[in-house]
Amino acid sequence: MDDTPPTDGGLWSAVSRLFKTMQNVAANRLEIFLLELKEERLRLFDALLLAAVGIVFGLMTLVMLTLTILVLFWDTHRLLVLTLMTAGYAVAATVAFVKLRSHLQRWQAYSATLEEIKKDCACFTKPN
Repeated sequence: MDDTPPTDGGLWSAVSRLFKTMQNVAANRLEIFLLELKEERLRLFDALLLAAVGIVFGLMTLVMLTLTILVLFWDTHRLLVLTLMTAGYAVAATVAFVKLRSHLQRWQAYSATLEEIKKDCACFTKPN
């Protein structure tokens, strides 16, 4: 008795199945990428909207605070108060920009897609 399974077309069938598998893997990775692209776009829009609102209200607060303190010290030390507040705002802006730069350098977009591609490459390079 021969226990070998029957072949369904030999080499051409195997190549066809391999091509279908590769096509399915590519379609899967494309779906992951498109989903992550949508998520990144929504996350970026939310971040920009919140940043715009925060900037507008933060500037309004700083203007009102500056005017209030300036009115309090109008007769005695108005130039000193304006100088100190300007220096404080400059320091705060510098700290914010340094933190923003650090945040942007650590930003990892499309990490799930890249991770899946790394897993795929590892499967192809793994010895049997």
